[in-house]
Amino acid sequence: MLYPVPAVLVTCQDKEGKDNVLTVAWAGTVCSSPAMVSISVRKERYSHHMIKETGEFVVNLTTGNLMRATDYCGVRSGRDEDKFEAMHLTKGKAEKVYPPIIMESPVNIECKVKQVLELGSHDLFLAEVVNVQISDEYLDENGSFHLNEADLLAYSHGEYYNLGKKLGTFGCSVRKPVHKKNKKRKRS
Repeated sequence: MLYPVPAVLVTCQDKEGKDNVLTVAWAGTVCSSPAMVSISVRKERYSHHMIKETGEFVVNLTTGNLMRATDYCGVRSGRDEDKFEAMHLTKGKAEKVYPPIIMESPVNIECKVKQVLELGSHDLFLAEVVNVQISDEYLDENGSFHLNEADLLAYSHGEYYNLGKKLGTFGCSVRKPVHKKNKKRKRS
């Protein structure tokens, strides 16, 4: 019941070079230095053996435009079809790992597995981030990245959502308020 969670598309590849894409909702940042993430994958999922044998995967962030593909890649198996082709996802070249990136994704996080924790129904893959690619579409003229304009997708108890309006910024609860000088009004 820990919701909402990110719904991400994870790309992987087996030793023979066959690619697959799966949807993972149990994913997150676990360390900042070194940068590390985790994903939990059911042992019976087709992608599980690929990630376990190669130790590499890519976390591709999803957007509203990728909602249908995100859902489809979570309910269909790569054993039966090429999900890249079925969902018209464009494979791009990762820079530090073998699995492809998804070009329609605003952020592609290339990962190398450092540890596998067998937890029961799922294995937790702890991985170091070895490279991040970002879409130029969300870079401004000064090179600042505006990820919040990407219409990111979240998953909550069986439903997909876009992230809502901004309510504050990091540290806003302890920041001193800025008081604007009041202009004097004339009384009538």
